[in-house]
Amino acid sequence: MCTRYLPRVARGKLITIEGLDGAGKSTLARALAETLDARGLRVELLREPGGVETSERIRTLVKDPSLTVAPRTEALLYAAARAQLVEQRLLPLLEEGAIVLLDRYVDSSLAYQGAARRLGIEQVREINSFATGSLQADRTLLLRISPAAGRERQAARDERPDRLELQDAEFYACIAAAYDELAAAEPQRIRVLDASFTPATVLADALTAIDDLLGEPAGERG
Repeated sequence: MCTRYLPRVARGKLITIEGLDGAGKSTLARALAETLDARGLRVELLREPGGVETSERIRTLVKDPSLTVAPRTEALLYAAARAQLVEQRLLPLLEEGAIVLLDRYVDSSLAYQGAARRLGIEQVREINSFATGSLQADRTLLLRISPAAGRERQAARDERPDRLELQDAEFYACIAAAYDELAAAEPQRIRVLDASFTPATVLADALTAIDDLLGEPAGERG
């Protein structure tokens, strides 16, 4: 008789950072990690897609501008990378009581593939619920920035754009609108931060937004 798969119980805190490309997610993630580490907290910083070898290989594939990737294929690749990260890194870290800072998570797929690729937010949510074993973020920091401002920041980096960054303005406007809708639907989990402020101000706002998580004992999650 086959044994039914049971998700493990996690006791740490999962804090995800979301927003358009150019919003400053990576900058905030690094600053938060340094700040929490200085407070003596155990903190781990990971990114999506990536964080483990299998997921990093998928990252290289899905971001390659020379490839043509169908929307459904794209959604499934992101979900596959996420599934491996959850199993190999997120659950073990959370079981150990760590604070995990994750640069992007399921909300990215809901906004990018569900809304902008027009696959349907609920359909993409279902795929990712299976991929993650329904593991949800304790708090999501959404860095709100206009698509135009995000593109200006990207251009200033003078880096070769990846496959998604080559999409047009309408694509990013759709993502921004989807993020706003997600935030309005889950205000307790998703806290919106103004990404147009200085990095120091965004960091201070982020710390305020997660303060209640840091001061409470980590609860069980399934």
